[in-house]
Amino acid sequence: MKRSFPLIVLLLLFGTTFSAELKWHGFDEGLERAEKENKSVLIDFYTDWCHWCKVMDEKTFNEAAVSDKLESRFITVRVQAEDQSVRVNYQDQTFTHPELTRAFGVTGFPSIAFLNENGEPITIVPGFIPPEEFIHILNYIDMKCYEKKMSYEEFRKKLDCEQ
Repeated sequence: MKRSFPLIVLLLLFGTTFSAELKWHGFDEGLERAEKENKSVLIDFYTDWCHWCKVMDEKTFNEAAVSDKLESRFITVRVQAEDQSVRVNYQDQTFTHPELTRAFGVTGFPSIAFLNENGEPITIVPGFIPPEEFIHILNYIDMKCYEKKMSYEEFRKKLDCEQ
């Protein structure tokens, strides 16, 4: 038992340092869950060949504060932007992933779309976002500062949108 104690301590330390892998949902399932759970939706539009999409996965989505915030306050959805085999339903229309990507106005990857709990678009943020910036974007969306007509720049100055 004395020999295994340091190993147990290390496992406990690592267990609290690293968060679990995010649960990604398909588009239709994600929007249904968002409405049921009254949560905002984050859609990760990505491609398999996109270098910065992989960096976003590795650096941003795997950062503990980001993944914890996403798991607790958002429904996370992944859309492989070039996959023509998947069909999804959005606003009474059926789309393939490339069609959905175009419907959202995504022209580069990665791009992160945020929707409210009813599936209405909030904003799209293109490009790689480092975790230290991404956590502020998540807080801005989670606090619904956009509903109070506060710009993200104003929010960053205050780090709060309460009047």
